[in-house]
Amino acid sequence: MSRASLAGPVQLSVRRADQGLEEDLEWASVSLDLLRNAQPWRTFRWHRGQKHYSGTYWSATVGDHVIYESRLELGRLLFADFDPEVRHIVAQPFLIKAEVQGKLRRHIPDYLLLTDGGPVVVDVKPRHRLERPQIAFTFAWTKQAVESRGWQYEVWSEPDPCELENVRVLAGYRRSWLFAPVLLDGLRSTELDGRTLGDAFRLLPERPRPLVKSAVLHLLWSGHVSTDLDRPLCAGAVLKRAA
Repeated sequence: MSRASLAGPVQLSVRRADQGLEEDLEWASVSLDLLRNAQPWRTFRWHRGQKHYSGTYWSATVGDHVIYESRLELGRLLFADFDPEVRHIVAQPFLIKAEVQGKLRRHIPDYLLLTDGGPVVVDVKPRHRLERPQIAFTFAWTKQAVESRGWQYEVWSEPDPCELENVRVLAGYRRSWLFAPVLLDGLRSTELDGRTLGDAFRLLPERPRPLVKSAVLHLLWSGHVSTDLDRPLCAGAVLKRAA
């Protein structure tokens, strides 16, 4: 960290919701409201043969689309959307600048997560690239800059494949308006704690089984109940009451 020490003030540039720019703002004084409504700093295009898989993901947390520039970034988005402590997600929230080792350095973090525990700035990078000197250097001074404001900084790499696949499956049931409130209320009124997933699917026999199954999975997504996600979801998975 010492070789990446900041030599001057940290500045931010932000793209406003109206696409106007706020440039060279003092990091410590940038309002959270400005960052909450920031537009992605970069725009991306799809082209034949591109190395990265870019796209947009509809986030239940945000109630809108959030961009990603790789499958790994999409994975982080899924976990953020699934996390009940995350209240808002901003992609490419700002351009951060600081003088380090006599040069002006620039970096665009991948995400800003507004959480119950405070803001978290996230960079996403494959694990095998983290030891590359330039990447390690950039993340070191970015971490120092972010933490100077009392915020958290996170470098996120490949998650457990089973957990990622489970969250990806549950994300298919994230859109709350697709589920009849009377059906969700009926399931919430039953004792789900300790039941297997297969047993829960057989509740409310007067309702169509596919609708009940989908509603149970939505309750898993929304955190009404939980289960171990480090093994494949199956009928024998045991449900637990949310803490």
